[in-house]
Amino acid sequence: MSTPVRRDVIRVDLSAGRVSRERIPADWRRDFLGGKGLGARYLYDELDADTDPLGPDNRLALLLGPLSGYLPGESRFAAVTKSPLTGAFLDSYSGGSFADALAGALPDAMGLVIQGTADDPVVLTVRDGEASLSPAGDLWGADTAAVDDALDGAVACVGPAGEREVAYATIASDGGDHHAGRGGAGAVMGAKRLKAVAVHGTPPEPTGELADLQARYTDAYRDDDTGRWQAAGETVESVDFANEVGVLSTRGWQGGTFDDAADIGVEAVREASTGRENESDAVPGGFRVDTDEGESVPRGGTLMSLGAGLGIDDFDDVARLGATCDRLGMDVISAGNAVAWAMRATDADALDTDLDFGDADAAERLLAEIAARSTALGDTLADGVEAARDRSGANAVPTVKSMELPAYDPRGAAGMALAYATSDRGGCHRRARPVEREAFARDEWSTADRVATVVGAQNVRSTLWSLVVDDFAGETMWQDLGAEWLQAVDIDHDRDSLATLGERVWTLVRLFNAREGFDRDDDSLPEVFEEPMPDGPAAGRTVDREAFEAMLDAYYDARGWSPDGLPTAVTVERLGLHSVVDDETPLGAAPAVTDESGAVERDRRHDHGR
Repeated sequence: MSTPVRRDVIRVDLSAGRVSRERIPADWRRDFLGGKGLGARYLYDELDADTDPLGPDNRLALLLGPLSGYLPGESRFAAVTKSPLTGAFLDSYSGGSFADALAGALPDAMGLVIQGTADDPVVLTVRDGEASLSPAGDLWGADTAAVDDALDGAVACVGPAGEREVAYATIASDGGDHHAGRGGAGAVMGAKRLKAVAVHGTPPEPTGELADLQARYTDAYRDDDTGRWQAAGETVESVDFANEVGVLSTRGWQGGTFDDAADIGVEAVREASTGRENESDAVPGGFRVDTDEGESVPRGGTLMSLGAGLGIDDFDDVARLGATCDRLGMDVISAGNAVAWAMRATDADALDTDLDFGDADAAERLLAEIAARSTALGDTLADGVEAARDRSGANAVPTVKSMELPAYDPRGAAGMALAYATSDRGGCHRRARPVEREAFARDEWSTADRVATVVGAQNVRSTLWSLVVDDFAGETMWQDLGAEWLQAVDIDHDRDSLATLGERVWTLVRLFNAREGFDRDDDSLPEVFEEPMPDGPAAGRTVDREAFEAMLDAYYDARGWSPDGLPTAVTVERLGLHSVVDDETPLGAAPAVTDESGAVERDRRHDHGR
């Protein structure tokens, strides 16, 4: 049986209460594939500059890729929208049963494009290639676990934080075990009064060449360094790694190591675990643990941001705080930074509260206040750390493009400074993670090394996220970027064209952000990183401002952008975006680097060196 071709999207207009099916333009599918790329194309085409992220004109796209359900590892879906936290483009990814069911329920469609705002809260149900709307009723106000229990099928929903438009609310699935987490896609969904999407579908079974590819790539991942790492410790090992190399932000970014990291690290998680998410799978997933809030699956970000970041050294407490965020539907990284901000402001006498580092009960109370916007402090922090800082002027918990940073301190790995600053969705470690290698060879890395690593990773991940590949198992596809898979279903791409596609997607997102007013001034780091790291292996290190600006210049040059961070007309033409760009989008005036083979070679050097 041939693999269905995903040619359509399901358009959901919540204002009109109407659902329809429409064909995706063939050149969009060719040039952007699906997931991140297709989402960027829809957002750029359909949103005006300055569209209110929480207004009816914003789009929320829940998208698959052309091979969803067949690729190695865990199925994922992409949530693409304009972020209420940053005002920039947002793509966020989540796995679990919802992604599998969506791939099965929409065998010939790439996903859902949702617009408008419902008059009253609704649930969207997807089944057999069709979708329908029904009242949410008593589900409005329920947490993510309760919604999952109440609805049949695989569920993606918002919790109380999404309903109240917390700027870093998530879209949760599997009762809160999985989240499209960073940047506030859940706030967009809540503002549209879409409580949940319930999907009825059986994951597609690969046959023939696709079955052979899946078996071969799964075996390759099982034997890969990343596969062995993921099987042994999943992302919870990150806290041990970051502490070892001295880049673990601690007590609101006041240190680079946490004395009690072992008490909340991978061994503590293993000891508390009742099992793994996928016991018999090559990608076993996270560790299941029991908490006072119910069963939870803590990730590395939970341990780093709600543990070390808040000075909390009891694993049970950290897991409980993570479970609280999961059920309320809040991103643990932004939420942990928000609580840390309040603790630091209290220490500095800028706030009159009883918040202290290490106090898990006080942290839990504040998390509930943020999700409910039930107090003045909770309401302020619900808009993000930068908004709170702008209102009070207190302390230095860092953000980039208004997004709170994950717990890798760039003072211990300067390449992370570039990765954070140039991330298209704000302070994010998923676009590029040079820290994984640079932390062990800091003094040997040059500006060229850092730029090549960051540019290469951003391009590669833009390609793979357009396929919507499992982040970890997808590392087996870095060499040909999925060309072998696409050719198996008669999609004509080779490695070079896919490398160009990744650069095209990254550049289109940059153009979207430029139209929103973002430029070089937004590719910056907070001044706190110019202060010496106080402790650990990276003690005394800073992000040197002059060296950082030189690195940013080299990054723009490598991308063919102008010194103010804008893609030039030559680069736009080279990437086939000249017919896409509108008159409202500013372009850079400086000459661009136009050697396509050089751009491809940079990507290859990164791939072979990772």
